[in-house]
Amino acid sequence: MTDAPVVTRFAPSPTGYLHIGGARTALFNWLYARGRGGKFLLRIEDTDRARYTPEATQAILDGLTWLGLDWDGDAVSQFESADRHAAVAHEMLAAGTAYKCFASQDEIEAFREAARADGRSTLYRSPWRDVPESEHPDAPFAIRIKAPQEGDITIQDAVQGDVTWKADALDDMVLLRSDGSPVYMLAVVVDDHDMGVTHVIRGDDHLANAARQSMIYTAMGWDLPVFAHIPLIHGPDGKKLSKRHGALGVMEYAAMGYTPAGMRNYLARLGWSHGDDEVFTTKQALEWFDLDGIGKAPARLDFKKMENINRHQIGISDSETMVRDVQSYLTAVGQPVLSDDEAKAFADAFDKLDVTDKTVGDLLAKFAFVLDKPPFTLDEKAEKLLDPVSRGILTQLTPQLQTASWNREALEQTVMEFAEAQDLKFGKLAGPLRVVLSGRAVSPSVFDMMMIIGRDETLARLAHVVG
Repeated sequence: MTDAPVVTRFAPSPTGYLHIGGARTALFNWLYARGRGGKFLLRIEDTDRARYTPEATQAILDGLTWLGLDWDGDAVSQFESADRHAAVAHEMLAAGTAYKCFASQDEIEAFREAARADGRSTLYRSPWRDVPESEHPDAPFAIRIKAPQEGDITIQDAVQGDVTWKADALDDMVLLRSDGSPVYMLAVVVDDHDMGVTHVIRGDDHLANAARQSMIYTAMGWDLPVFAHIPLIHGPDGKKLSKRHGALGVMEYAAMGYTPAGMRNYLARLGWSHGDDEVFTTKQALEWFDLDGIGKAPARLDFKKMENINRHQIGISDSETMVRDVQSYLTAVGQPVLSDDEAKAFADAFDKLDVTDKTVGDLLAKFAFVLDKPPFTLDEKAEKLLDPVSRGILTQLTPQLQTASWNREALEQTVMEFAEAQDLKFGKLAGPLRVVLSGRAVSPSVFDMMMIIGRDETLARLAHVVG
């Protein structure tokens, strides 16, 4: 089994957005498969038709695409394989590893109510398990698995270690309801087997399911996959992640200005480690990721760490990737994307400036000087920097810049000498000059901006203010 090509899967229920826990599960499966030259498959578990929506499915696909987690082949619909799931239940019935149960829901609920009243176990033991076919009524029936009644059921889990349940603590699980519809537990096993899944990497809230699902594998004579149940993500307060902790959907993080590389890096470190490495490329993650690096304790969401990792990833990004991330961000927040000329200007500036911004939004604010054109709309702080005295000083500076050589050293010398001649501290000159060039009180270095936008644009922006 372990020598077979690795096949992992991500199997979300399409009842909402791709939440951050699901995104991390998808990432772990993607890293494990891609890092070993295997396949990463996507299955949409859409059997709950009352809650299923095409929009939710699309939201999951969009979230995975934004994260950069590509899957092999088409996304598979679990609902469309219902006939196959039912056929397996009937195979088990024919093989004697399952049986017909004619107990009604009312009978089962009456048993449980009586058991609760008497303080007994509510685990239902069907009286139909060993009733011969000749004594069966002509009535609707469910198909139940014949679960072991003695001994232990042990799952060898790559994260949790060996996990054991007493067989007598498990009931004869329903496989096929009396209306002929398969249950989720059966569908998952059949799909995983038919898709050739070798490793089931999922949240540890599914750990108890593994015991029940293993019985189906055994009954059908199928090899069990490698199970790896990863701890859930908790909020900063140590409690199970919920809406009260803030953004939950992956695309919400996109709108907050996190990049796909930043999210991949952060999510990879959320419950998995490679020594003390905090910041790494996706290529390194693919080389390093293994199941033995996953911890058993729940991981805690840490927004400060997320921001810090995102800042590092922005800093090591190339301009082509950053332009793509900017366009995704603008789409996520409902703003027009950059034009071709704007994208080119941004990329050129990105290549020339040192970047230490935490989010894409911060980055766009920094690069406003190449994306916005005068006349700028000034806020109160910027307006104050352009008082009449400052405008007069800039009027005197303009001829000096018109005759200066256009390289950084010459520009710095020209401006510094002018400030000294005017008995000004550089900051007094830099503030209004910053507003002229960017329309903002906070921006990159005035000399960086002058070099990037060039002589003609610098002088044209000065002319807008001082004439």
